[in-house]
Amino acid sequence: MSTPRLRPADPHLALPPPQRLKVNEIFYSLQGESTHSGRPCVLVRLTGCQMRCVWCDSEHSFYEGEWASVDEIVGEVRAIGCPLVEVTGGEPLLQPGVYTLMSALCDSGHEVLLETGGGLDIGAVDSRVRRIVDVKCPASGEAENNRWENLDLLRPGDELKFVLADDEDYEWARATITRRRLDERCPVLLSVVHGRFDLERLAERVLADRLPVRVQTQLHKLIWGSDRRGV
Repeated sequence: MSTPRLRPADPHLALPPPQRLKVNEIFYSLQGESTHSGRPCVLVRLTGCQMRCVWCDSEHSFYEGEWASVDEIVGEVRAIGCPLVEVTGGEPLLQPGVYTLMSALCDSGHEVLLETGGGLDIGAVDSRVRRIVDVKCPASGEAENNRWENLDLLRPGDELKFVLADDEDYEWARATITRRRLDERCPVLLSVVHGRFDLERLAERVLADRLPVRVQTQLHKLIWGSDRRGV
């Protein structure tokens, strides 16, 4: 396994108390890209990310945000009145308080999803949380920072997601899925970088290869466009 590239600590996340988190936005929308796609969902987007995928569509989450306590976040989510919650980023696992937050959301009766970039250890996540874990493909520029040990921690309720920018990414993903028999661990999702890789071509390749995956779109972008925030 290659050694991940280390970046300087993010000064915007310095000295975070364990019961407080820097929140980029909280909004009510449809879950856009998983097996839960299309379900009404509250998205809690946390600030900060240690990766810099070249096609990232949420760069605003790198630094922007306001500090809030776990109780304040849970209260805002509860006020929206939706049972499904997704904690996302950026990279939500960068903030120590996220573990307390996810457990608190579960304790309050919510169904909780975590979307993580796959570069940090998922082992400490509350077992009630469904983990949606990215596997970064070469065109992202971050493939060397995949934490492959996470694959051994996956449960059937978790999901793996590959975001593909081109045919080379597809070939790499197909080889990785087949060699590691990832479909036997949990659902495997293939998505395309919006505007970079043709969805019809991806579908045709998956069908021709009889690849045991789920082809998905970013539903929120099909509905509201690629530039709108808070959806």
